[in-house]
Amino acid sequence: MTLLGNITAHDAFLAALAGGALHHAWLLTGPEGVGKASFAQAAALRMLAQGAGEVLPSGLGVPDDSRTRALVEAGSHPDYRLLARLPKDADKPDEDLARSITIAQVRALQPLFATVPSMSSRRVVLIDAIDDLERSGANALLKNLEEPPAGTIFLLVSHAPGKLLPTIRSRCRIVRFGRLTDEETATALRRASPEADEREIAALVAAADGAPGRGLRFAGLDLAEVDAAIAAIAADGDPDNARRAALARKLAGKAAQARYEAFLDRVPAFVAQEARSRAGAALRTALDAHAAARDLAGAARGLSLDAGGTVWEMAGLVARLHAA
Repeated sequence: MTLLGNITAHDAFLAALAGGALHHAWLLTGPEGVGKASFAQAAALRMLAQGAGEVLPSGLGVPDDSRTRALVEAGSHPDYRLLARLPKDADKPDEDLARSITIAQVRALQPLFATVPSMSSRRVVLIDAIDDLERSGANALLKNLEEPPAGTIFLLVSHAPGKLLPTIRSRCRIVRFGRLTDEETATALRRASPEADEREIAALVAAADGAPGRGLRFAGLDLAEVDAAIAAIAADGDPDNARRAALARKLAGKAAQARYEAFLDRVPAFVAQEARSRAGAALRTALDAHAAARDLAGAARGLSLDAGGTVWEMAGLVARLHAA
């Protein structure tokens, strides 16, 4: 699949790969959901296939019938390791994940580093995301970055590089990823959600804010209906509170939890968008409403506030925009 956006970032890596001057550690930074992990996976596959002497097309592409691709996708390539948060319950891999990538996972790499790559001239370790690596694990990884094992390339995905150990950042070549255009975001969302109609795609693009991965969190939730309800309250101020009451009823039940979570994200984003087109007193009203909505969304999650009451209060903040 063709990667979208961030051509400069892609070209920087490809130039190093073509020139044979690959740094041993790459830190891929930028907002969550803009394609850093997808790029890292494609880059890992390409490096392994190239190191194995496979005939490859230009760019990052690797043919579908590639032996390297088959092994990586099966999770059995001996020269590739992916470190990510593991399921809390190994018997329920689709449920909650652990809070962090552990030092045990980093230590499990050490026997691998004591050998040479077996199928390729390269070995690739991808950590998605290194932000999730617990401090003791980061210290253990640092030793490998300071004295990199022969033939090993590290690809480190980071959404918040400022939180990493400075010594880790200093050992890496940094490649920065930015937000995608609305057109690129829409293309990515259509690929991932081919069943979504254009009304829903438009709502997901708005929710994504240039990060398709973020938009995909809301796929299948009829986000367009939620956005339409928010916009209607802003437009007429909901003088009889009928819209607020209806929205609270729709989002308060346990079955509506996912849509409620989406609503908590959408209201601050909607108010922020409104603020961009305002000035003077109207701008101050929008900024105050945005700060209040953001704080309320955080409290709702952190304190498990009543969903119905939270929706009612959030919708009231949106209604302020009408009077401004």
